[in-house]
Amino acid sequence: MIPWLEGDAPFPALERALRRPNGLLCAGGDLSPRRLLDAYRRGIFPWFSPGEPILWWSPDPRMVLLPREVRISRSLARTLRQGRYRVTLDAAFAEVIRRCSLPRPGQDGSWITPQMEQAYVRLHDFGHAHSVETWIDGRLAGGLYGVAIGRAFYGESMFARVSDASKIALAHLSRYLEQRDFAVIDCQMKTAHLASLGAREIGRGELAAGLAVWTIEGDGPGRWPMDAAAPLFAADAA
Repeated sequence: MIPWLEGDAPFPALERALRRPNGLLCAGGDLSPRRLLDAYRRGIFPWFSPGEPILWWSPDPRMVLLPREVRISRSLARTLRQGRYRVTLDAAFAEVIRRCSLPRPGQDGSWITPQMEQAYVRLHDFGHAHSVETWIDGRLAGGLYGVAIGRAFYGESMFARVSDASKIALAHLSRYLEQRDFAVIDCQMKTAHLASLGAREIGRGELAAGLAVWTIEGDGPGRWPMDAAAPLFAADAA
């Protein structure tokens, strides 16, 4: 059995998370900004399917990506040098999360429910959730969104309608975060795709210890400048 959160009840200690399924910590509560920010600061995130109660997770080990360690393939590097795209920050958050919520090929649904969409749009309004958009020929071709607290960025989801469009967004995000001295991009769970981009696993305790420091450092919440990530590869192309 896992604990059920009632009202303002605090999260259980991370050590109480189940091993199978890996990281399931508790259920219930709500998706208010206060609850979500408290969860992320502790290394906890919500993940549940339509019709389920809110489920909170903190798997061990944890997949993370250091901004300076993002792996850029030769083909992606060529695309970045060519610059036949535009990257923006926080220009179309609601549209990015809507696109991320659409079922992938072969899937019947998505874990990004309308309830989740509304919660993260609200976090965006408070300056904690951010999006990165890739535009090609004036159209939104790909992007990603996540949550920033202090010097930690928590990646949530990405989408691509054109090949490499989400990778372009990630490359620009990583360079932007590196310049702002972010310590980590939390990728939550291991996937082969994330590993190919340079992500690696660390212990849950190591991440939690880091977050206790990183989330109280750096800048406060607020919208990111829309074009701040656009020129970051311009010098490489010159």
